Amino acid sequence: MTDNELLARRERALGKGAYLFYREPVNIVRGEGVYLFDDAGNRYVDLYNNVPCVGHANAHVVEAMTKQAGTLNVHSRYLHESIVKYAERLSAHHDKSLTTTVFTCTGTEANEVAIMMARFATGGRGIICTDAAYHGNSEEVRKLTHTPVGGKGEIRSVPFPQTYRPIKEGTSEAELADLYLAEVGRVIEEFAADGIPLAGMLVCSIFANEGLPNIPAGFMSRAAELVRQAGGLFIADEVQAGLCRPGRWWGYEVTGFVPDIVSMGKPLGNGFPLAGVIAREELVNQFRTSARYFNTFASSPLQAEVGNAVLDVLENENLCQNAVNVGAYLRDQLASVPARYDAVADVRGHGLFAGLEWVSDRAAKTPDRKGAVEAANRLKNKGFLVSNAGALGNVLKIRPPLVFARQHADLFLGALGEVLQEMYGHS
Repeated sequence: MTDNELLARRERALGKGAYLFYREPVNIVRGEGVYLFDDAGNRYVDLYNNVPCVGHANAHVVEAMTKQAGTLNVHSRYLHESIVKYAERLSAHHDKSLTTTVFTCTGTEANEVAIMMARFATGGRGIICTDAAYHGNSEEVRKLTHTPVGGKGEIRSVPFPQTYRPIKEGTSEAELADLYLAEVGRVIEEFAADGIPLAGMLVCSIFANEGLPNIPAGFMSRAAELVRQAGGLFIADEVQAGLCRPGRWWGYEVTGFVPDIVSMGKPLGNGFPLAGVIAREELVNQFRTSARYFNTFASSPLQAEVGNAVLDVLENENLCQNAVNVGAYLRDQLASVPARYDAVADVRGHGLFAGLEWVSDRAAKTPDRKGAVEAANRLKNKGFLVSNAGALGNVLKIRPPLVFARQHADLFLGALGEVLQEMYGHS
């Protein structure tokens, strides 16, 4: 069967419009470590998926999953030590104030729970997000997706903090932080004027969907304080940022604040549906009493054993340090690209998460989504899977499994150099 025939079947079975990467979609049939393989046997270096954070088909995770599935899997209304052990191990990697967990199956559910938890705890309804966010797909959570500044509902946005395209040109970093904080203060005041008590602010701790911007120093901790002073809670979405991706266990450690509530997702299960929310014990207890939340497939023995196996690999193979070392090497090598090619105007990121800002006019900082898409497609044809992302769709998003090594970085750098030469000529 050809890929075109499979695509036609897919559109009949799933409906036209179900999203696919690349102009010529890839039929992936197998994964191993940092590699993916298509139906023709072609090998690709995966530079995009944070779902298999400890590598595709990780042997230790597969063994734990298989053993537990062959032993027992039930809902969460029975005692089971593995579930408790996993919650304890996970919380041990968080700030000491974050002790108690509600497990879910997806990041969307986790963010839904986080919002409900904040609303139950504060009695408020108003939620602040950024204007280029993505936090999930449920009816309530999707209201936070690219919410325009100036809305009047219970969910309102502020411009996401960044230094590359700042809210005002010609300002110092300290002044810029003040300007973005003023936007948070403005929304808080608008909620109060409209009689909507504040419940909290929910942001990705490194603004991954916004394009991994460099954040004005001090913004995150001061924004959290502003929200708390107004009676709200500060929620960190760690679905993309967390579990060693940024070179620390959590993005909030990198950007310098302690959240009240943390949502976690994709990487926890290395592809198995496992997500959750962690917060102070009193917040979770109040949520349990108020919401009577129950999820048939969350807090299961199978989830717990998979989660424990992922933690085993992260700890035993010291993948946080690998993210630091290889990530620093990769970004250091990428840092020379803007000097050679005007199309790549900025390189930024944390740990094994990098973004390349694509522009058509560097002086005007004109975003070039088309160029980023073209680069992603050319890289795919050379065996490297990336995608464009960011608020303007012009950031090449590099987010490989955490077992990504320097040798893989060198392969990618060589392919990127070839793509840039093909698109823009020799530097």
